[in-house]
Amino acid sequence: MNRTLLAAVAAAATLGAAAAHAEITIGVTLGATGPGASLGIHYKNAFQLMPKTLGGEPVKYVILEDGSDATNAGKNARKLITEDRVDAIMGSNGVPSSLQIAQVAFETKTPYVCLTPISLPPEKYHWTFVVPQPTELMMGAVAEHMKANGVKTVGFIGFSDGWGDLMYKATTHHAAAYGYKVVTDERYARADTSVTGQILKILAAKPDAVVVGGSGTGGALPHVALVERGYKGRIYHNHGTVNAEFIKVGGKAVEGAIAPTGPLIVPEELPANYPTKKVSLDFTKRYEEAFGAGRRNAFGGYSYDGVLILDAAVPAALKKAKPGTPEFRAALRDALEGVKNVVGSHGVYNMTATNHNGQDERARVLVRVENGVWRLLK
Repeated sequence: MNRTLLAAVAAAATLGAAAAHAEITIGVTLGATGPGASLGIHYKNAFQLMPKTLGGEPVKYVILEDGSDATNAGKNARKLITEDRVDAIMGSNGVPSSLQIAQVAFETKTPYVCLTPISLPPEKYHWTFVVPQPTELMMGAVAEHMKANGVKTVGFIGFSDGWGDLMYKATTHHAAAYGYKVVTDERYARADTSVTGQILKILAAKPDAVVVGGSGTGGALPHVALVERGYKGRIYHNHGTVNAEFIKVGGKAVEGAIAPTGPLIVPEELPANYPTKKVSLDFTKRYEEAFGAGRRNAFGGYSYDGVLILDAAVPAALKKAKPGTPEFRAALRDALEGVKNVVGSHGVYNMTATNHNGQDERARVLVRVENGVWRLLK
């Protein structure tokens, strides 16, 4: 074999090896500081527990801090896509930030694994896949509990941003079917330290129950204020509230708080045949070993499930294109849309062209604060 032929064979072998071991790059923007830090820290922590491969190929995570600021999240997304040439993007830990990222993903044709429940126009979902449970699905469990307990009137207080809007919409969505009326719509900013005026208006309406549309530690403020003012009705929260920090801030005042969440919060209490029990137990065990007993939370699980979904989609995308190219990003988007029966820590994911979340009632349970911890509500 002459030298020219040998060189050609060597070059082909090198290219083949590179193709066989092409590194996949995932860009992540999260707010582990700022007003959403009590959530963002957990989202970020989970990346220390992620597998080192996706679809059998090595993966690199480029993680940027956005300070829980929507403008920063959008800037980070553009940097990750244009400078780091990521194959997909993940984040963030607030609805306003996630909406900014979704817009960037749409403009740049980049798959976006969203870690916060958001609502988009149908056409804007083309590149976005949402990991957390839809708000209507989760608040449906609250509505069922309210009906079973004779609740006829509901006071609402939530954040004065996209998350508050989503929670109000989800709460009112179920009102007619479950026989209750929402009698207040009070709002507060994430950085507020007092909600006295809003609480007085809610108390004046005398609702049977109150739904708090906050998240993380910010959800404790109205709950504590209601208890301090002598409110005796049930107080419901949402899946954005379920972490240890909420209980730490609220203290004894938040005893009895009820919220929907993913099954990974209480895997030990789930039936033996529950579909997510094995995955939920494994992730919760590893998370608490790494970050401390009692540190389990829903948010780290969203990051983890997002990676599981990507892992399931990557093999099909690799058959069509190489990572680092627009063709691979397009192929990965198509593959994400075809993900079936991926068992995560929160639920079982079955994506379709018209459903870029793919979860059902298996992705929700109701929990209650009992003696300073979240327990399965039975």
